[in-house]
Amino acid sequence: MLKRIWRGWTRPANADAYEELLRSTVFPGIKDRAIPGFIAIELLRRSLDTEVEFMTIMTFADDDAVVRFAGPSKEAVVPPAARKLLSRYEPHAAQYELRIG
Repeated sequence: MLKRIWRGWTRPANADAYEELLRSTVFPGIKDRAIPGFIAIELLRRSLDTEVEFMTIMTFADDDAVVRFAGPSKEAVVPPAARKLLSRYEPHAAQYELRIG
């Protein structure tokens, strides 16, 4: 099993709108794709001094499932509507093997 972890940051004024976009549009859209091997997606949020950090953790059965989601380059998948609300984001997601869990 693989965990794909990615981070993006917003200004505090955009944080709630970004979270709502993920909740109402982006995450349901990912689930609706019915990607074989996609298991789950989670969102974490924390407030920092001048920005709000968001972390997504996606769970996949194997590397083939990640490629079906992100393509062979495995770059970050950031929809245009999300890019408008983010002040910055990681261009690539980090991928980890789940060893204990």
